[in-house]
Formats: sequence, structure tokens, C-alpha cells
Amino acid sequence: MTYPQQLAELIEDFQSIEDRMERLEYVFDLASEVNELPTEQWNDITRIQGCQSEAHIRVDIDENNVNLFSGADSKLVQGLMGILTIAIDGQPLDIALSLTPEFAVEMGILNSLSPSRSNGFRNMFDKVMNELQEMK
Repeated sequence: MTYPQQLAELIEDFQSIEDRMERLEYVFDLASEVNELPTEQWNDITRIQGCQSEAHIRVDIDENNVNLFSGADSKLVQGLMGILTIAIDGQPLDIALSLTPEFAVEMGILNSLSPSRSNGFRNMFDKVMNELQEMK
């Protein structure tokens, strides 16, 4: 699959990191990439079900481009949200909807996470995709 440039670069960055701990450190660094969703806007609608941490995402469409806002009480989860932000934020709706969780497999990030964190990332991805489908 052909990925948007910023996601392709991120995949390459992760693929070049062989050490699991270094990958996790990079995930922590990506927490700064999120467009923050203020905690006062966190609610049952924005909550990511099945996530170990308190994690929230809001998806908007502006002139056919996706805007992703998120926040979590865990820096690791916030970093995973940063990955999704790089992958989806600012993309045209059809490009965002063409993504599959396969990009995370190609990155090698999922096998650096615990099974529950990996599952939480999938729940996060699925929530975003479901909301985008509803907005289509």
C-alpha cells in the first residue's frame, strides 16, 4: 500500500530502530504530536472503549480533511495517539479511510507493546475509522 508521506517516513523511522526499548522511547516522544483534546471535553462519546488507560478521541471533518483531537492519562497511550495523528490528521477523508492497521504491523510497533496496549491501539484505530465512516 502507498502511504501518505509523513506516515511512510514514520514507518521507516520505526523500522530502523531494532531495540524494543528505543521504539517505546520513540512512542513516548510522539506524544507531542497530538492535537490535544482538553480534559473538559472528555466524555463517554470520546472515550476509547477497551483501552487500559483513560483515553479519548474526537474526529472532525473540515473541508473534506480529517482533524483528529485526542488525549490520554498515559504518555505511552498519548504517543500511540501521536502515531494515529501523523497517519490521519490533515488527510483527505478518502485517504484516511483507505488506511488499515497493517501500517502499525509494518512499523513493528505492535510487537513492542504488551498485548493489552496493542489491543488498545487497535480499539483506538477502529474508533477513528468507525467515526470517519459515519461522516462519509
